[in-house]
Amino acid sequence: MSSAAEVQRMAAVDLGALLDAGEGAVMTLVAGETRLAAHRAVLEERSPVFRAMFQHDKLEASCGEVRIADVEGPVLRQLLSYMYTLQAPQLTDTARELLMAADKYGLSALKAACEQQVAAQLEVETAAAAAVLAVRHSCPSLTAAIVHFIRAHDYKAMATQGWADAVLEYPKDMVEVSRLLREPPAEASAGRGSSSPSTATRPLGDPGRSPAAAARHTPPPPDAAVSRLRSLSQQERGRRLIQAARQGAAEQLRELLAAGAGVGARESSIKRTALHVAARGGHVAAASCLVGAGAEVDARDSCEQWTPLHWAAYNGHAGVVRLLVGASADPNTRALWGRTPLHWAALWGHSEAAAELLLAGADRGAQDGNGRTPLDLARQNRKQELVDMLRQG
Repeated sequence: MSSAAEVQRMAAVDLGALLDAGEGAVMTLVAGETRLAAHRAVLEERSPVFRAMFQHDKLEASCGEVRIADVEGPVLRQLLSYMYTLQAPQLTDTARELLMAADKYGLSALKAACEQQVAAQLEVETAAAAAVLAVRHSCPSLTAAIVHFIRAHDYKAMATQGWADAVLEYPKDMVEVSRLLREPPAEASAGRGSSSPSTATRPLGDPGRSPAAAARHTPPPPDAAVSRLRSLSQQERGRRLIQAARQGAAEQLRELLAAGAGVGARESSIKRTALHVAARGGHVAAASCLVGAGAEVDARDSCEQWTPLHWAAYNGHAGVVRLLVGASADPNTRALWGRTPLHWAALWGHSEAAAELLLAGADRGAQDGNGRTPLDLARQNRKQELVDMLRQG
């Protein structure tokens, strides 16, 4: 070990001994019921955020107490321990929370260590939540590892409830994840802002293994169901995709898409897409799977020029409405008779779907071909809850 490295190691150890001593501590960090003594000089040295805080927020600097929002007590303890020892803890349950805290306080090395641990803990059921974390906190290497993991596991993550929940709660982030999944593997592996695709595809901390290996998984070969589906004609795979969407069978959709079924396949008669069909039936998980695979959210059928959002609103499927507008579906698109999705939600008294549309920017004053607004249609059909809702604002 070089003399410089030894000095740094000893300095970290010495600071670690101060952590619980309390002598000379001039600051108290508070997170809920947790109160931790810390030396201001250490906080300023390790974190640019704390340094700026003490320079510009004279009240906190003078009173000697800093309240830490959005960080649980145990995570704050781990964060502070790292600042004193420069040793990242080996985490199981708190890697994600500590990653967020490290990002918030500008501790880049700790953040990188947490990314490594999140990658090692990837599972199909939680891949969507990990992807949201990676995108929201600008972790290009972790994002690339997650994209690789989802592909290596035959897109099973897209058929999980966790994926559907993430699409509903974090639509913009999941649209970004879906975009990366649609890109060619070499391009997607670079992630956002990564300087080198060749390094971004490697697992964090081990340049000789794939991200899937870092996650303690081996990419499985195509299963028997997918192999059988690949032997079918493209037309038959498209027909089965529509049928699976009608039944809300997300797992079958995943298998068909993995087997090469075109996500834009349409019914032979009125040319509805699989997303039209899933939206009409209110199948959130199936619709999420299709949106994640790149389905066109504003596609129109050939009969009444309806989009999937028209069907979801017409039938009052608020969850699908939320999914579609989160994926940038146009809430003011017009179809036959000039009606928007809000017209149809108002006509049939679907208040929850209407509320989602209004939150997405639907025009409550839009007039259809007969000059009627959604409020007019709600009144005509005596949908008082919608009348009250549309009168507001």
